[in-house]
This record gives sequence, structure tokens and C-alpha cells, in this order.
Amino acid sequence: MEPKTGTRWVLLLPLLAVLAALGLLLVDGRGAQTLRNFQFDQFQRWHPRIYQPLPVRIVDLDEDSLARLGQWPWPRTRMAALLDRLTAAGAAVVALDVMFPEPDRTAPRAVAELWQLQGSQRAAVVALPDHDAVFARSLARSDAVLGFSLRGRPAGGSAVAARMPLPKAHFIVSGQAQPDWLLHFDDAVTALPAFEQSARGNGALNFVPDGDGVVRRVPLVLQLGDAPVATLVGEALRVAQGAGNVVLKSAGPNSGLSEIRIGRLTLPTTPQGEMWLHYSAPVAARVIPAWKVLAGQVPTEQLAGQLVLVGSSAQGLMDLRFSPMGMLPGVEVHAQALEQALGENFLQRPSWARGLEALVLLLAAALAGLLALRTRALRAAAACLALLGAVLGGAWWAFVAQGLLLDACTPALGLLLAYLVCSLWHHRRTEQQQRWIRQAFARYVSPNRVAHLVAHPQDMALGGRRQVCSFVFTDLTGFTGLVEGLDPAQAVSLLNAYLDQMVAIAFRLEGTLDRIVGDAVAIMFSAPLEQTDHRARALACALEMDAFASDYARRLQQQGIAFGQTRIGVHCGEVIVGNFGGSTLFDYRALGDAVNTAARLERVNKQLGTRICISQDMLGAEPSLPVRPVGRLLLLGKSHDLMVYEPVSADGLARAPLPDYRAAFAALQQQDPGVLAWFTRLAHDWPQDPLVQLHLRRLAQGESGDRLVMGEK
Repeated sequence: MEPKTGTRWVLLLPLLAVLAALGLLLVDGRGAQTLRNFQFDQFQRWHPRIYQPLPVRIVDLDEDSLARLGQWPWPRTRMAALLDRLTAAGAAVVALDVMFPEPDRTAPRAVAELWQLQGSQRAAVVALPDHDAVFARSLARSDAVLGFSLRGRPAGGSAVAARMPLPKAHFIVSGQAQPDWLLHFDDAVTALPAFEQSARGNGALNFVPDGDGVVRRVPLVLQLGDAPVATLVGEALRVAQGAGNVVLKSAGPNSGLSEIRIGRLTLPTTPQGEMWLHYSAPVAARVIPAWKVLAGQVPTEQLAGQLVLVGSSAQGLMDLRFSPMGMLPGVEVHAQALEQALGENFLQRPSWARGLEALVLLLAAALAGLLALRTRALRAAAACLALLGAVLGGAWWAFVAQGLLLDACTPALGLLLAYLVCSLWHHRRTEQQQRWIRQAFARYVSPNRVAHLVAHPQDMALGGRRQVCSFVFTDLTGFTGLVEGLDPAQAVSLLNAYLDQMVAIAFRLEGTLDRIVGDAVAIMFSAPLEQTDHRARALACALEMDAFASDYARRLQQQGIAFGQTRIGVHCGEVIVGNFGGSTLFDYRALGDAVNTAARLERVNKQLGTRICISQDMLGAEPSLPVRPVGRLLLLGKSHDLMVYEPVSADGLARAPLPDYRAAFAALQQQDPGVLAWFTRLAHDWPQDPLVQLHLRRLAQGESGDRLVMGEK
């Protein structure tokens, strides 16, 4: 029975299940985000932003500066001197990537308190210029931006009364206000009020890294309580341009921000108001040690018109950040953000990115799944690799050529998942079909032949090889007359039951079905797999077939159905075994004299009156098998005699005792003058013995010896 295939849509069940599961990947879960970030980072490592000499400089409070001028924090008078030198050199803006939340501990009044000075000493020290006042005056003389730090709501607590940093920028919302999209904070650590009053700008120093700690975006605006606040990068750009307003443009209703305008600059952002960073490798041209500025060793042209960031790369100050390019100082991250803004070299993840990624994921997964379900394995694998290359290559091209961040990992994962699941499903169905074909094919070809071809498909090629095999040929007498006297359907049913059991006997002994022609069956042993005991198997097969056929005929005859006897011939010899035919149709069989001889032995049973004829070559495998010699037969078309025997089976037929027959046959071989009397006596006692009657007729006709010339095929 053919395996149930169901309707075609059943094939789509695994694909539909995969597509449903892929829907989960479209959600911004941690796993999908991790894959996306990994891809974006890898793209940056392969294709970092090329550094251009834009007017951005870092004045670095590096290890060398701290070693030369003393540990941090420096006195505010030194910071004032640094700020004054930068202002005098013509810096467009000086953004201080450090905080000043407390009074200077080295100020005269603080030192007087610390040393517990009294009287005139205290008065003399307190009369010295206040460090914070000196720094405030320097801030007022320069285009400086201060920094503050935002803090979140304490875990499990309520919002605290925030000290709002002094706002310097005015925010204008273009479109619908999007306060819920901005990153929220509840509290701030600000600079001293005197400093805030003096500075031109005031911005948050905060980074908002991803869950893995890597800084991939820099915020341009944040939310403190109910009000937006600027960041250091945004304030540096605003003050450098002399702008007063920051325009927040929304992408649409409830969709967050799309861009922020600061002066003449339009900066594309995430919905949360962040700018994606495209990192370049750190370069020495970007950095100036602070000690060189204070020592007057920096030419004015290196600072004039520059956006100067003052920050620290010293490890002890702990302002180090993880980036796709490795560990970087926080001031370096801010500087690279400023370079991107000035150079308009942006990375963007547009609002339509997720929709496109979802479409690519579904189409690629559906196509890969259908290919896996409906095409050959190698073709499906090649197509899947091509799809994978197209998805990854498309994302890479978008990054390099367009500065777009498109997620290829999620569609690639979905594609591979769909291919894998549907391939497994296809493989399972193919196995089921092959199993069914193998079982069905085994009804026409021997199971051992099927198993051999499955294990050795190369043997399907045309050609053959020499091999010694044993053959069993059977034929059913009188079946043509039986068909004429019965209903055809009944006759076919009886024949099918007969052939089914005859072939089953051969298969059980691991014989190979050579052919079925009408009611005749040909079986061979030791092909395709060699069997060292092929002769013993063939003899056992012949005897079992004879026992079944005799019993089957007897049972039908008792029902009044004249089912005939089965004649069997058994022989062995060297033949050519293999596939013979043409390129489109071929037959597996054996060719050689041994095949023809076995067929002739089956036919001579009719002349001999026997049911089974076995050649002498077969008896070496079963020397103890009880047999009676028939004689040396010269088969039609042969030039050499063949000694043939009949097995003695326990079928209850009236035969002469084996010792008596063998003695009489020995006399026949020796042409003993008294052999005629011997066979006459045996024929009288055993009138139904066909071999006794055969030899008696021969002797009566004047023949002698055990050589019989067979005149028919």
C-alpha cells in the first residue's frame, strides 16, 4: 500500500510552525538584541569610521599630566589657568568632561579650616583669592560648558526632590511632544551654583550603555523629572555655534524623536534622542596632554576654532568605557560624537528598519523552508547559502555605503532555523517514502538485493561479475488446464497464494528472486552477496518448497480443485551475475550454463516421473542428505553427462527401500546380467516408484547402464 501523503498543505505545517516561532524574534528581546549588537559591533570593527581632521580636540588629564602637576583633583586655580589658556588660544568652546560639585578643598578658607589656623595667620590665608571664585571668573570669560551627572530613582524608593541643573538651552518641540520616549532620570549631581551661573552651557555627562556595558549611542537630550535636559555633546555644539535653542522633532504620534536640530546642524537620532556612534580608531592628532597646554607648548593654531573637550584618560580616574573598538576614555567617546556631528557622518537605524527586517526574515525563512521541503538537499543547501549571503551582504552594503544599521542576524537565524526544521521534516518524509519503496520493491525484488543496493548503490551500474551460485527452478504442472476450469479470479488467487509462499521460503533462506514467469519461479543463492553455504541453502529451499507445494496441492485436491504438482531442478556453477539491459531499463540476473542446466533439470522431472532433480555438484554441501541416484543424464544440447539424484522425502509415497534401490542401481551401473530381474522384482513390490519403473522400461527396451539421453528440453 502506498504511504499516505495527505494533502499538499500538510507540507506547509512545519514551515508555518517555524514562521510562527520566528515572530518571537521580531520582539526586542535580550537574545535578539544581543545578536543585533554583535553584528553592529563587528561591522564597526571591519569598517571603522575614517578619521578626518575636524575641529575637535581633547585636552587630556593623562597619567603624564598627573605625574607632572599632581594628583586629581587639581586646584581650581590650575583649572582656571587651563581654561584661560584655551580661551586665549581661540577655542570655539571648552566642554569640561569633569565635575565640580563641591568647593575646592585646596582653597584658602578650606586650608585654614583644615590646619586650624588662628589669628593673623588665619586672616592672612583667608585673605588670599578664593579658588572657586577665580575659576568662576574664568568660566565667565570663556565659552565653557560644565557637566553634571544624572541619577535614576533609587530601587524600591520614591522619586527624590531633584536639584535641577541650571538650564542654558531652550527646547522647542516640533510636532507632538514625546516626553515618554526620552531616557528618564530622577536626580542630578550638579556643579556649584556659582559655576553654573558663569558657564555658557550646562550638559549631562551620562552615557546609557546597553546591557552588556558597551556604549553604542550618545544621548543628545535626557529627561530629568518632567523637563528635558541637554547633554555635554549637545551643549558643546550649541555654544560653539552661539545658538540658544534646541529643536526636538518627533517622528510621528507616539513614535519618539527622529532628529534634533542644534544651530545649523540636524542630527538624526533614535526615538530616545540618542545618536548612534560610528567609532574611528583612536588617533594621536585628536589628543593634547593638559600639561603641555599649561606649559605653553601648544601652538595657538592647534586650538583656535576647536571644540575642546577637557577630560581624563588616566585609569585611576575611572572614566573608561567599553566600546566596539575596545576600552576608551569617556572624553574620547564624547569627542567622536562631536566629530560625527560636525562631519555629518552618521550611523542611523531608521524607523522602517524593523519592518524591513521582519519582511526579509519572513520571506527568506519561507523561501528557505519551501526549498528545503520541495527540492533536493544539495540544491536547497546551495540556495539557502545564497539567501544567507544576500541577507548578510545586504546589511553590510547598507552599513558601508549608506550608514544604515540593519539587523541581518535575526533574519539569518530565522532563515537557518526554517531551513533546518523543514530539512529535518523533508528528511523524515523522504525516509518514510524510501522505507515504503524498499518494502514495496522487496515484493518484486529480493530483500537482500534491495538491502545490498541501498548499501552499495554503485552496483546499480550495468555489467556483471563471475561468481559461483546455486539455482532452484520450479514449475507448476497443469495450471493452464486449471485456469480453463475455474473462474479466472479464483485461479489467480490460488496462484498468488502459491507463489507468495514459494517466494517467502526463498527469502527466508536469503535467496534472490531471479524471475517469476507465469507459475514458474527461479531462485539463486550467493548473489548479490556471497554465501559460503549457498548450496546448502538451495537444497533446503528446494526441499521446503517441495513440502509446501505438495501439501498445498493435496489440500486443494481434497476440495475438488485439480491443482497440479510442482517440479523442481537444483544445480550450481559459475555464472555471470549483474545488471543486464539498456541505459533506461535493465534486469538483475545470472547468465551461464549453470542457469540453463537448473532449468533443464526442472523439466526432466516430467520424463523421469520425479518431483525434484538435484545435480551431483550440489550434494557436497549436504553429504548426509538421503538421495537416490537417477542416472547420468545427457541433457538436450549438452555434450557431457550430469549425474542427477532425487532426494528421499518423508512424504509417505510408496518407494522402494533406499538400500534395495541403491543395490539395484549399482548393478545397473555395472551392467550386471541379473539387473533386469532385480528391477522386475522391485517393480512388482513397488509399482508406484517412478524411478524403478523408468529403469525397468529401459532395460526391457534393450538399454543398459545408467546413462540416459534426454530428448526434450
